[in-house]
Amino acid sequence: MLLAIALSLAMQTATTPQPPPAGALQPQQTSPLPGATPATPTAPPAPIPAPGQTVVSPPPLGRVFASEQGLIFNAIKPDKVMDFETVVAKLRAALANSRDPVRNQQGWGWKIFKAAEPGPNGSVLYVFVMDPAVKGADYGVAKILAEAYPTEIMDLYRMYTTAFATAGQTLINLQPIPAPGTAAPVAVAPAPSTAAVPKP
Repeated sequence: MLLAIALSLAMQTATTPQPPPAGALQPQQTSPLPGATPATPTAPPAPIPAPGQTVVSPPPLGRVFASEQGLIFNAIKPDKVMDFETVVAKLRAALANSRDPVRNQQGWGWKIFKAAEPGPNGSVLYVFVMDPAVKGADYGVAKILAEAYPTEIMDLYRMYTTAFATAGQTLINLQPIPAPGTAAPVAVAPAPSTAAVPKP
């Protein structure tokens, strides 16, 4: 009788799944990020486009600065310098002649420099310096050109994009470092008035 009970308990223990030891990996948790929700097995797969159907990708994010000053580095092919400078001249005119005050403000702080030293892989380096940068304004060159030159934008965009020696631009937000011994200005409450208040 005791032997039968012991055998029955042993069979139940063998068939009941045991919890994994502490620190053991769970094979069903495929999420790569800690704390992220694992993929749901029953979630429907993403739709596959039909043959011949074009898939429209979302528009790229604009060039927007989150600081008071910023830089954009442009590495240009040496044989495309004239094309790039032609586009830059159009860009300057677009900003100066725009009826949009935000575009005018961008133009006032948008300085363009050409480095004397060679850029990456022998490219010609152009630096856009935004000082000050207009926070929240889109500095995307193609968008500005499209607003100003809707009939020329295809040719200008081709000249602009084919001029780059690298995959694209590098945008940098700059934060000023205060000089030693200086601190950020602190608002001071006005001192209470000591003048006598006339009695009613």
